Amino acid sequence: MTRLIHALAALAALGLAAGCSSAHGGADTAAGTRDDTTKAAYSAGSPFWVDPESPAARQAKLWQRQGREEDAELIRRIADRPVALWPAGELDPTPMVRAASSAAGREEKTAVFVAYNIPHRDCGQHSAGGAADANAYRDWIGKFADALGEAEALVVLEPDAVAHVVDGCTPGEHHAEREQLLGEAITRLKRQPHTKVYLDAGNADWIREPAKLVEPLKRAGIERADGFALNVSNFQTNETTTEYGRRLAEALGGKHFVVDTSRNGNGPLPGVWCNPPGRALGTPPTTDTRDPAVDAYLWIKRPGESDGTCEGGPAAGRWWPEYALGLARNTKG
Repeated sequence: MTRLIHALAALAALGLAAGCSSAHGGADTAAGTRDDTTKAAYSAGSPFWVDPESPAARQAKLWQRQGREEDAELIRRIADRPVALWPAGELDPTPMVRAASSAAGREEKTAVFVAYNIPHRDCGQHSAGGAADANAYRDWIGKFADALGEAEALVVLEPDAVAHVVDGCTPGEHHAEREQLLGEAITRLKRQPHTKVYLDAGNADWIREPAKLVEPLKRAGIERADGFALNVSNFQTNETTTEYGRRLAEALGGKHFVVDTSRNGNGPLPGVWCNPPGRALGTPPTTDTRDPAVDAYLWIKRPGESDGTCEGGPAAGRWWPEYALGLARNTKG
């Protein structure tokens, strides 16, 4: 299993846990030998697994060795928190998913994943790609599900996929197939006994009228999912997102939702959706949301991984330490 964990880390280092990056915001021992009571206290109370070999954790170790102690301490604001894993679509997801699920299980924690490989992904934008066709996607999601086994897991399913149907970015000839594949993916993932699935529903600044999402979400199988996800890879505040989510939840008969808070600490920067400067980390991942409709605040977008080649950033999903450091430095508290 140690080898599998190192394989997971190697994939992340290559930027293969990529994050989505659509124009509307849809869309990848940290402390060495120090006595980190803050991290220990957080980990003890959090239900989610923290990857000890994440890019942020490795960056903290590197900067510590280089004598950049202040920067190392700041980047631990990311390294010490659970973030979602995004298995690369062009590879077999089994090694990463199985390694993380097994490691989380040994710690009695929940591993968080993003399944992001739908055909015609991201309308050819920064995170373009996805499975070659429907059968390739079915094969990929089947391997993904098999690798989860009986572990406690939470899967955010296909950021942007439904919203891109609604806004017309995905050509109409692909809509029916996409909704069918999403429904099949939910059914397949839910065969795993301890897996929760949240189908992505964009963000409050994208599809401004949540009612427009209702029928597409229903056609995509939302009734079989545990709920929907909002704000993935975006910067809308908790307040804005929660108000929007409640309206959508009511229209869906009371479905619950999760919110990506990874980079929303300073809210959005008007007019800039891709690597906006001056942003901050948001609420750390937790199920203690104090809102019965919100199942969890999660760091779904991996803080410090680029949205795309904009604002001086590398390709989508690549680790960008300078941006990560900025997020950490701008975070209050």
